[in-house]
Amino acid sequence: MTHEIEAQWMGKMQFNALVNGHTIVMDAPERVGGEDHGPIPKPFVLSALSGCTGMDVIAILRKADKPVTDFNIKVIGEISKVPPIEYVAVHVLYEFEGSEENKAAALQAVTDSQEKYCGVSHMLKKIMPVTWEVTYNGKSVFNNKPVEAALLN
Repeated sequence: MTHEIEAQWMGKMQFNALVNGHTIVMDAPERVGGEDHGPIPKPFVLSALSGCTGMDVIAILRKADKPVTDFNIKVIGEISKVPPIEYVAVHVLYEFEGSEENKAAALQAVTDSQEKYCGVSHMLKKIMPVTWEVTYNGKSVFNNKPVEAALLN
């Protein structure tokens, strides 16, 4: 099995990618010759990670019958300072709201996603650190980001 996308140049700096029948617009800001009709391409790596791990977590919680009332993911990519500009580290923040009795299940679902199931995270971990933290009802329940990195942000 393979995944395949097509990207068509739309003029200036814009490319439209066709992904499973859905059009994704990528562009650059005006200051570099684009028209800002869409995001630049690099953050799509972070988007792919959020969707991959998020879908894992929801599937795991549904299967365990441990629902949450709200779930959000923020992915922060640390960018290199010299070309080629690339991500050098990624941190994922999982934010849950729900019944206290489902807190352990939410944490386990994140752990399973990060350590067993999320292919995007697995690929990224081969080239850079991928860390994560979990908050449940506004309280931190897990964070594996190194202390020195946390102090820099």
